[in-house]
Amino acid sequence: MTRFFLAATVAAIAAMPVLAADGVQVIDPYARASTAMSQSGAAFMRFENHSDTDRRLVGARSDVAERVELHTHSEDANGVMRMFEVEGGFLIPANGAYLLERGGDHLMFLGLSRPLEHGDDVTVTLVFEQGDEMDITIPVDLERMPSHGHSPGHSDGHSHDPSHGQSHGRGHAHD
Repeated sequence: MTRFFLAATVAAIAAMPVLAADGVQVIDPYARASTAMSQSGAAFMRFENHSDTDRRLVGARSDVAERVELHTHSEDANGVMRMFEVEGGFLIPANGAYLLERGGDHLMFLGLSRPLEHGDDVTVTLVFEQGDEMDITIPVDLERMPSHGHSPGHSDGHSHDPSHGQSHGRGHAHD
C-alpha cells in the first residue's frame, strides 16, 4: 500500500504545472534514457502560454549532460526516422500550447554525466528568445509509455511552429 501511495504522490507532483516568467507553464515533464549505459536521454513536456505574446524556446542546459539540444524527428524518403537539432527553437504561440513528446519534438541530453535512473530528478534551465530563463525539475520516468500525444491536460488543438518545416502529424508516432 505504501508503494502505491508513493507512486501516486510522485505522479501527482510530476503533473503539477510550473509557472515561468511571462505566463508560460510547463506541464507534466518527464525524462528518459533508453538504457542504463546510454550517453543520451530525452525530456518531454507540454508548454502552455497564457500570455498575449508568442514565446520561443531557443535553448536549454543541464548539469546532467554536456549539451542539451532542441530536437525533432523527420522521416526520410526511405521511411527511416532521423533526429536532428531544431536551430530556430520551438514557438509557443500566444494563448496556445506546444507539446514535446516521444516521436516528435523533445529536449535531447547529449553526453550524459550520469545515468538517468528511474525516480531521479534532472534540473534543466530553459532559455527563451527574450533572454529570460526558467529552471525546472524533471522527474526521470523510465516506465512511462507513449501517450500518443494525449498527455494530461492535452487537447488535440495544440499549435506548433511551422517555420522549421516539419509535418506536425507526429502526435500518434511510436517511440
